[in-house]
Amino acid sequence: MGQQYNQLSEQHIQFIAKQRIFFVGTATADSRVSVSPKGMDSLLVLDPGRVVWLNVTGSGNETAAHVQQHPRMTIMFCAFDGDPLIMRLYGTAKVIHNGDPEWAELFPLFKPLPGARQLFDVTIDLVQTSCGMAVPRYSQVEDRELLNDWAVKKGPDGIAQYWAEKNQSTIDGIPTNIVAKTLAVSTGHSGGS
Repeated sequence: MGQQYNQLSEQHIQFIAKQRIFFVGTATADSRVSVSPKGMDSLLVLDPGRVVWLNVTGSGNETAAHVQQHPRMTIMFCAFDGDPLIMRLYGTAKVIHNGDPEWAELFPLFKPLPGARQLFDVTIDLVQTSCGMAVPRYSQVEDRELLNDWAVKKGPDGIAQYWAEKNQSTIDGIPTNIVAKTLAVSTGHSGGS
């Protein structure tokens, strides 16, 4: 039976700490809905009403563009082993680029990941749990290191070039502002939001 809460309980926080994967959903009022799997130990609970997660470079950058236009975000966890449970965190997200004041405060909380691109700071307004009894059981074999290896091989300059070529807009043409924010850091000028 589904239950709703205003914030995370200690039991919820313990459940999140055990999860190896989570899913992020975002959209603007008229864009496609983006649902993206995340891993790499990239999410932290800062307090019962706030989580932050580190986003690494990937083929798209939908989440950042969506949040800058419509800051709603849903994060979903589901138990693939142990007791069945699905947990959704509904909230308001803020994208933080390297160079934004919050980056220096939040980025050091994470294990360094090559190709780190943005942080997402999420204020939770609703936690919803449901049974998850139809979610199949899976066992984790190992973490994939392919994305880390790719980012290390590219290096910082190669990553910046990749952002310029592949991460500046969504599939719907919504700007991500990744290059403007990156240039602001490297030149010392303020970029667009």
